[in-house]
Amino acid sequence: MRKFVLGLVCALLVAPNVFAMDLSLNDAVAKIVAESNDLKTAEANIKKAKAQLSAVNANRWFSIDGSASYMNLIDPIRPLDSEGVKIPSEIGAILNRSLPVPLGEIPDNMFMAGVQITQPIYTFGKIGNAVDAVHDAIDMSKSAKDLTLREVKYAAANLYWTAKMTDGIVAASQKNLDNARAARKKLTAAGRANRSNLIKIESDIATKEINLSDAEFNRDTAYRMLKIMAGIDENEQVVLTDEFPDSFEPLTAQKLKSNPEWDIYQKQIKMYESNASSKRAGGYPTLALVGAYDYYAMGNDVGHIFDNEGSQSAYWGVALKVPLFNGGLHSANATIEAMNAESARQDLDKSKKLKTEEYNTAVNKYKHLCDNLEKLNEAHALAQKAYDVSVNRFASGQTSAIELSDVSGALYQMDVALLNAKYNILMSKESVKKLGE
Repeated sequence: MRKFVLGLVCALLVAPNVFAMDLSLNDAVAKIVAESNDLKTAEANIKKAKAQLSAVNANRWFSIDGSASYMNLIDPIRPLDSEGVKIPSEIGAILNRSLPVPLGEIPDNMFMAGVQITQPIYTFGKIGNAVDAVHDAIDMSKSAKDLTLREVKYAAANLYWTAKMTDGIVAASQKNLDNARAARKKLTAAGRANRSNLIKIESDIATKEINLSDAEFNRDTAYRMLKIMAGIDENEQVVLTDEFPDSFEPLTAQKLKSNPEWDIYQKQIKMYESNASSKRAGGYPTLALVGAYDYYAMGNDVGHIFDNEGSQSAYWGVALKVPLFNGGLHSANATIEAMNAESARQDLDKSKKLKTEEYNTAVNKYKHLCDNLEKLNEAHALAQKAYDVSVNRFASGQTSAIELSDVSGALYQMDVALLNAKYNILMSKESVKKLGE
């Protein structure tokens, strides 16, 4: 049993990635999309725009206002008298025609409560255009979320392939270092190690150890960033399962006809135009249905204010509110919104030019890099062949460590160049998807 446990521990030490998480490109993109704070913010903006629609739509419906008040009237001539406020008979005669009870004096305690209702009937587009503007704002928020989603997916692919490329660079750096160590071993084993060759090889080994250390640092940094954005624990071991393709299919890309950024500007133009119409309609009349109910109670004693029967009044009718003069406020606000629409129209025109050029450049870059990849593969094969020849020449004493170092360095550079070319091809394809998908 002890041997079994010891063997299991040794197996775990030898194979530390047994419990590593396999992560494909699609899985990484899905995790990063789920964790994206930008997308959560975009979703919140959509909900906020919908709430604004509810707020604006509320202006279509009736409003009910209630009020209640208590007043204690004071006779300024006899402020300490609690009998009520004496009024001249002439004024009392006038008030007797309008108040619910005849007055020789006004009781000094009054209670009033009432309810008023207003229902807009026609506002000449003031409310309707405001509602249309908020509908456009909702569409803008949805297009902004689509744009953000594309950016997040592109960033996720970039993180994934960057981490994968650092894996390749680490492997190339390790191979380069191993080649230098193998050359030193051959040189010392042959018994012909001169001081110049040994110094050169030792220098190469030291330099390549630094290169490997830098490559490992960059790899760890890339993986750490990938795990942070994907919501994976930093201590979790991750294995990227997707590999760089050996070849790439031709890209079938159509002419760019739409883009979320264009949709945002188009909706923004409509929103500003609707706002302009709504602001302009603020200077037009408003027709509304109105009604009210009021209740009055009066008395000289607060404790017995409701002993007598109170008075009631009510009315309903149609009211037309006409703005007469406001110093040109509505016209100025409408002009501001109209100029905002014009600015958005110019931004849309500029965006169409830039995004179209960016899209075409990404398509052409993909084709260009794919064409160069075949030549790069040939150059890499020649560099490998040159290194093999140089190793054989070095083993037989026909060349120096300096030549071997130069050839080895050229092979390493070709390894890195090949990885970088494949990374650029993949990201060019992701750019095409982001801009024109």
